[in-house]
Amino acid sequence: MAENLVGSEIIKLAGEIKERIKAGQEIHNFTIGDFNPSLFPIPQGLEDEIVTAYREKQTNYPASNGMLELREEVARFIKQRQQLSYAPSDFLISGGARPLIHAAYQALVDNDDEVVFPVPSWNNNHYTHMAHGKKVMIETSPDTNFMPVIDQLKPHMETARLIALCSPLNPTGTVFSKEQLQAICDEVVEANKRRGPENPLYVLYDQIYWSLCYGETVHHDPVSLNEEMRPYTVYIDGLSKAFAATGIRVGWAFGPSHIVAKMKAILGHIGAWSPKAEQVATSKFLAKNEEVDTYLNWIKGELSERLESFYTGFNAMAQEGYPVEVIQPQGALYLTVKFSLKGKATAQVSTLDTTKDIASFLLNEAGLAVVPFYAFGASHDSDWFRLSVGTADKAQIVQVFDKLKKALTGLN
Repeated sequence: MAENLVGSEIIKLAGEIKERIKAGQEIHNFTIGDFNPSLFPIPQGLEDEIVTAYREKQTNYPASNGMLELREEVARFIKQRQQLSYAPSDFLISGGARPLIHAAYQALVDNDDEVVFPVPSWNNNHYTHMAHGKKVMIETSPDTNFMPVIDQLKPHMETARLIALCSPLNPTGTVFSKEQLQAICDEVVEANKRRGPENPLYVLYDQIYWSLCYGETVHHDPVSLNEEMRPYTVYIDGLSKAFAATGIRVGWAFGPSHIVAKMKAILGHIGAWSPKAEQVATSKFLAKNEEVDTYLNWIKGELSERLESFYTGFNAMAQEGYPVEVIQPQGALYLTVKFSLKGKATAQVSTLDTTKDIASFLLNEAGLAVVPFYAFGASHDSDWFRLSVGTADKAQIVQVFDKLKKALTGLN
């Protein structure tokens, strides 16, 4: 397994970009799904509670499934904001969402079990590999905003063990419509009636960006749409994205108690706990409804403004005849952009034959660092890219487009 495991392509690319920046290159780095803390600091109230927790010596082992006060508070938070009723014992706290996703795969997937997931999507190919599962990748298209639809998933309902879904979706920043997700959930329920209790089909639902939806966009989730999904749905969520707290490492999963218990046992052996001080601080911060609302309104406004600025800029370029295409942002911190540059060249740049060539051209000639969709499992022929705005300085967006237009004008 380890011999054939591929490391994170996004982290590798981001590391290479950082080295170039250290060497003095001027690069607009929109690769990693993270935040510049100077532009997006964590909530002041959360920071204060973390400092207080450390001063109160909250530094020993936390409970293996998470501090009770945090599980109680997260249960209240989810009930209040999503109308999802789960007991504190149905929650599991971990050091961010990644260990929880890994634990869910390990708990649900046996050797050669089929795992169905759309591509592009984040890391499902790697988690399936580590669980020794069989990857069933559903290539999505811009026609459905890169979200999978029931006609693509239905052929696998009888044989799959797990369907891994995410909305808002990393890397596209697009969201399931109510109709799209309702159709999938209804079919999962019907499939489980046919399959019986000894052979269940589960859904892993990553909703870590759910509170970052913009405009008229509404987030939907499986159990809210179909209560009969409750025995088959494991939710992944956490503090990282909505509160710009990627380094704080507080994530939570919730779902059927017997599955959560197995995930707890797996993580107990790994020790992938969230630090106790951060857990205590998070429980106190989430209880401050007014402060939470103020921060969420602020960060949504800041991210939306950046996404719309880039969207407007790329749309204007397309109307001017540049070979770009862009999808309206709906959620998360990502913009989906297409650069149709294959076959083009300049006197200084050889013909761009592959998507990797395009990525290198954008980096070297325009100083623009973005992630190709093939890093998320999509075809290497795809010309679509993810642009992440968590590190974007609003004052520099015009400069980004000036440099990009200059670089593309030189192509023929």
